[in-house]
Amino acid sequence: MSQQAETGEVTGTADKNYNLFWYVEACLSNALRLERYIQDAEREKDTEVADLFRKAQADSRKGAELGKRLLRGRLDD
Repeated sequence: MSQQAETGEVTGTADKNYNLFWYVEACLSNALRLERYIQDAEREKDTEVADLFRKAQADSRKGAELGKRLLRGRLDD
């Protein structure tokens, strides 16, 4: 069974925008998940791992902000 590309007919949202929505949601979800991991590392007094997860969380937040900025400009298209 071949997979067809979704062009907006099923979801009502064109691929380029749908993919950006997905990306922003994934970044935000990752930032939330990493908060739990940071707390776990801190509880174990593993600052090295906690710092790694904080950096990753900051990158996820940055990705979400960049994605939201792109979406703002494209949703009116």
